[in-house]
Amino acid sequence: MTTIRRAALVVIAAGSLFVGVWALAAPRSFYDDFPGAGRVWVAVDGPFNEHLVRDVGALNLSLAFVAAYALVTASVAVGRAAGGAALIFGVPHLAYHAANLDGFDAGDSIALLVSLTIAAGAGLLAVGPRLGTVADRDTSPAP
Repeated sequence: MTTIRRAALVVIAAGSLFVGVWALAAPRSFYDDFPGAGRVWVAVDGPFNEHLVRDVGALNLSLAFVAAYALVTASVAVGRAAGGAALIFGVPHLAYHAANLDGFDAGDSIALLVSLTIAAGAGLLAVGPRLGTVADRDTSPAP
């Protein structure tokens, strides 16, 4: 597994773990206080819905698990799957927020879009850098 893919998986796992644990364990706090440091990125987009916030948390923990599993096993195939899942989630998430920045000041708008671009970019890097090279061949056993 390449260093680029490992780094991308670390970004996916860490970001998803952070969001997942917070949203699942303390959904109201996540809604009111995410991303922290006095900033508010969730509450500006509609009323609190505990069910949806907990679902976001659980889905993020699932993605963190797959990315971490890819890192622990050094499975390129699982790493690509984690990257694909991060892209499937991250690109529409980024597109939504890029089109819906009302309620955010300029600094939060930039920080939000940069963070979501990093998350989607990590998915892209986990899916495909140096495809087919010897350094990136999957040598993990078939399931």
